[in-house]
Amino acid sequence: MCGIVGAVAQRNITPILIEGLKRLEYRGYDSCGVALHVDGRLQRSRSTSRVAELESQIQEGHLEGFTGIAHTRWATHGAPATRNAHPHFSPTEENARIALVHNGIIENHDELRRELTDLGYNFTSQTDTEVIAHLVDHMYNGDLFETVQQAVKRLHGAYAIAVFCREEPHRVVAARQGSPLIVGLGNGENFVASDAMALAGTTDQIIYLEEGDVVDLQLARYWIVDVDGRPAEREVKTVHAHTGAAELGPYRHYMQKEIFEQPRVVGDTLEGVTGIMPELFGDQAFRVFKEIDRVLILACGTSYYAGLTAKYWIESVAKIPVNVEIASEYRYRDSVPHPQTLVVTISQSGETADTLAALKHARSLGMIHTLTICNVATSAMVRECKLAYITRAGVEVGVASTKAFTTQLAALFLLTLTLAQVNGRLTDEQEANYLKQMRHLPVALSSVLALEPQIIAWAEEFARKENALFLGRGIHYPIALEGALKLKEISYIHAEAYPAGELKHGPLALVTEEMPVVTIAPNDALLEKLKSNMQEVRARGGQLYCFADVDTQITSSEGLHVIRLPEHYGLLSPILHVAALQLLAYHTALARGTDVDKPRNLAKSVTVE
Repeated sequence: MCGIVGAVAQRNITPILIEGLKRLEYRGYDSCGVALHVDGRLQRSRSTSRVAELESQIQEGHLEGFTGIAHTRWATHGAPATRNAHPHFSPTEENARIALVHNGIIENHDELRRELTDLGYNFTSQTDTEVIAHLVDHMYNGDLFETVQQAVKRLHGAYAIAVFCREEPHRVVAARQGSPLIVGLGNGENFVASDAMALAGTTDQIIYLEEGDVVDLQLARYWIVDVDGRPAEREVKTVHAHTGAAELGPYRHYMQKEIFEQPRVVGDTLEGVTGIMPELFGDQAFRVFKEIDRVLILACGTSYYAGLTAKYWIESVAKIPVNVEIASEYRYRDSVPHPQTLVVTISQSGETADTLAALKHARSLGMIHTLTICNVATSAMVRECKLAYITRAGVEVGVASTKAFTTQLAALFLLTLTLAQVNGRLTDEQEANYLKQMRHLPVALSSVLALEPQIIAWAEEFARKENALFLGRGIHYPIALEGALKLKEISYIHAEAYPAGELKHGPLALVTEEMPVVTIAPNDALLEKLKSNMQEVRARGGQLYCFADVDTQITSSEGLHVIRLPEHYGLLSPILHVAALQLLAYHTALARGTDVDKPRNLAKSVTVE
């Protein structure tokens, strides 16, 4: 989602700000901008195009400075337009004293807007952010650090802000509440950003600000106070951001690259797992796993579907009841807490606002046993949970998640086996067989990706459609949900997924020869039931597109198109089938000419509710 970069230095920081924005492009945005302190004045450049266009504008205007802030915005309040792009100035463009950027949502912005309008401030944007800029200007007392500490007390909601002032060169002040923010330390220069990736190549000395922190950045010093205004010591960590992973290489899109990275990253995620042991999840894992008797999974979007898959695994293998909740809904309903619950959060970024809030809500209800499956070891989610398993997907640039999902599934299957072992439900023979299957996953995934030419032929047919149904049974129902999500995310084809047995309870009314129906057909105990559901589609003239395992005895015929996966993979079959669905979505979007890596209206890291 939105991205922040800021710097105070003794050199021209424009290249640093622009490079930082480029590194944050993967998060999704629809406008961008830079503001600098130039010869005693504040100047800015903003664009509703890509960062490359902003860079051209800045070069043409010869915009250079030693202190400044930059931003990529994903629209919430106000349409994607230049007047709504950050940074925002106050009191006016011509007489700017305050420049400010903001991630998050200010819930009391209407009240503050009315108050500031009565004080004579003129609002030129539709954003909630401009309210903060005018508030800081109104409260300014000659010390920006003190002013920001007082101003944020008036804000309700989530925010990460960076601000600088015309009267105080070589100073940037930043604050966070509910949105991530980090500080980067240099030699005679300091930086702030929403993501360590933004500062890759500039500094690897990183401080992760905590909730309520306000930081004062100057040339040779920094100062942090906590939510109560007390001086705060925060650990400085050496963080090596994965810059090389963001290179596109020979692929047309990042999504395609990331789909084909899956054999490697699944292998990386399982590297070093020579046996099933609780310590894989943390030093306290054995004690925690012995104390719990149920699991609550909290996640959003694709990660939620990973959680749904894990429910089937954990209940089948470990015999522990599992509840899976959409994080954005969980904390707004009355639930029944149970202290012996293992609360599992799943997040690619580890900064997903809804999931973090749901985690804190679960803890407030007395459920203190927490574990996260996350791709970023330094994220807020990892810091908030007692236990963690870090997937090793690397940087995922494409907004539609692919390799992050399959590595989450690999980690969740490992959790399943660990819970089963701790509860005495995993024999040595079963452990050895499951480990052998997991080690074989990279090879099996590569075999599925080799089906790409056949999938391209299907995609050319799908590209002419506007609707699609996805069907799965049992453990493959969540994979059908994920396949439908991928198709709608990047091709803009309306797609829905159902358990195949639900077809005759309503969705069958939609089936015509114009409605492609994608079916996941593993060679499992539900295969014959699934074949009956497929006959229901064929009898209504529907076009079936079936991903079938070997030995299913499903063959192509009129109205039935079959791509055969190389092997049946038992409980791990969802990891193979989803790779085929990812390729179908990718090549359909490619045929339709959409922006595959940056689909409209979507963001990569959702850091607001």
